[in-house]
Amino acid sequence: MNLTPRLLEIANKVDKGSVVADIGTDHGYIPVYLVENNISDKIIACDVNEGPLQSAINYISKKEYKSFIDTRLGNGLNPLKPNEVDTVIIAGMGGILIANILEQDKEIADTIDKFILQPMVASDELRKYLNKNGYKIIDEKLSREDNRFYEIIVATHGKEEINDEIYYEIGYKLIENNDILLRDYLLKKINKTEKILKNIEVNGNIEGNKKYIMLKKRLSRLEEVYRDNIKESD
Repeated sequence: MNLTPRLLEIANKVDKGSVVADIGTDHGYIPVYLVENNISDKIIACDVNEGPLQSAINYISKKEYKSFIDTRLGNGLNPLKPNEVDTVIIAGMGGILIANILEQDKEIADTIDKFILQPMVASDELRKYLNKNGYKIIDEKLSREDNRFYEIIVATHGKEEINDEIYYEIGYKLIENNDILLRDYLLKKINKTEKILKNIEVNGNIEGNKKYIMLKKRLSRLEEVYRDNIKESD
């Protein structure tokens, strides 16, 4: 089957032979892909809603993969048992919700080796949570569908030092890996910040405006990251 660019990048982060849980599996596309491509033959597909889970069950049954993919109804990591999987995928949710899932089911999370996380929003909040709660980001990848960028964050248990707040917003691994989409991703953030600042300036609401001051600092730092890491000839 053909996955969307976002889902394909997520699936590509799964190590061959892993025992995987897909949290918020929706239609079960990633579990089916993992089986079809001989990446994993033991997957637990979970969803909190009966409708999406039934869609996954129907799709898995159609593909005749029920012996490889177990489907479970439940919230977050709660349907899992300790040490039942070594890899978990949590994708298509807000970064704060993903952090809450990890926090609420710490007993389960502590037994999982690898976390493949794809926040739709608030990726900075998710990175902060990971950094302050015993997780280490070991890889990141950008994906783009139309004009929207998606961040895929791969984490494990451990510690790392973040010496600049900007790396909560722009994952350092994206810079380290020289991600092919990093230039466009940074430019979009810079342009968006510039538009917000211009709107504030047009409305004449600058003096003592804490949001304006914060955005000016953010813009300056984003531009520094761009200048330091992006070659204009690329």
